[in-house]
Amino acid sequence: METLYLLIPLSVVLVFVIGVVFWWSLRDGQYDDLEGPAYRLLLDDRDELPAKPADTDKPMPDSPDRRDV
Repeated sequence: METLYLLIPLSVVLVFVIGVVFWWSLRDGQYDDLEGPAYRLLLDDRDELPAKPADTDKPMPDSPDRRDV
């Protein structure tokens, strides 16, 4: 029975602390963008776009419709 006198106030304080941390995270904007970090994880900053050729009339060398004459 004596442990209940310790555990009940301790659990009330713990619930209060968890509530304060949750309220702080809401006010700080932690839950504003839930999908953005998932997409940023998939994007690789090191990938670069292929350079466009100077003459756009000619097909690129790796183009499948290139004809060897």
